[in-house]
Amino acid sequence: MEKAEGGNQTPVTEFFLLGFGNQSGLQILLFLLFLVIYVVTMAGNLLIVALVVTDQHLHTSMYFFLGNLSCLETCYTSTILPRLLASLLSGDRTISVEACITQFVLFGFLATTECYLLSVMSYDRYLAICKPLHYGALMNGRLCLQLAAGSWISGFLSCVILMCLMSELIFCGPNEMDHFFCDLTPMLKLSCSDTSQITQVIYTVSFLNAVPPFLLTLMSYVCVISTILRIPSTSGRQKAFSTCSSHLIVVTIFYGTIMIVYMLPKSSTLRALNKVFSVCYTVLTPLANPLIYSLRNREVKEALRNGVRKSVTLTKNSD
Repeated sequence: MEKAEGGNQTPVTEFFLLGFGNQSGLQILLFLLFLVIYVVTMAGNLLIVALVVTDQHLHTSMYFFLGNLSCLETCYTSTILPRLLASLLSGDRTISVEACITQFVLFGFLATTECYLLSVMSYDRYLAICKPLHYGALMNGRLCLQLAAGSWISGFLSCVILMCLMSELIFCGPNEMDHFFCDLTPMLKLSCSDTSQITQVIYTVSFLNAVPPFLLTLMSYVCVISTILRIPSTSGRQKAFSTCSSHLIVVTIFYGTIMIVYMLPKSSTLRALNKVFSVCYTVLTPLANPLIYSLRNREVKEALRNGVRKSVTLTKNSD
């Protein structure tokens, strides 16, 4: 699309998100599906945060980072799904330019933070499995706080950069966005500004915030898997792999779908599938986090059973 030079064109004040089509039956089905996903995601992640905070057995580095990830996922999914649910229920697909930019900036902040948190969690598993004798000394409470704070601060700095760049864009042409949330590429396509410089800066920042954490995660798991394969006993290998397999599943879903959407060529076939892949990293990853960690993790299930027993005991005593 040719970029106009401002001129006398009327500024666009709102966008129209095309979403998933116009069929009323499909809208109702999608509303119910996403509503269930949102409720389960929020309940599951908040439950993990509560368990990590209240259960003494979960006061370890692994669960400290898991609590941070669950807290992030509640914010992450709340950036996308409430607006989508309201649109599916009411049929109102308009969103103001300011709200659209805010949604994208918050999404960028949380996605960047998740990249760093996932790499920190993979490094934690690397130390636990590859350096077990030094794990307690290396992954101490101070380092855990520094790594978690560094992840959130890195995301915040990206948020500031994104906000400064996106606030310079001018929108004065078409306002139909072929997506279910405000993402970078569809917004840049609708801008009348010269977006070449902004695009270059944003993709550079995104590259610096996504690729190094991904490579760290990849290298950590190469070392982890290599160490696990050298364990002589089958039961030992299974136990070691069970401590990192849950995290590996979340990492695969998150990075795999993001790479498909943002890094592969924008062919017509992939463009049609972009929304589906976008659902994976914006909706399914926050859902997968509590389900995978709770269903596959013995300590989390035990903490949940203890919490239920304490709640039942307190209820009986109060009666």
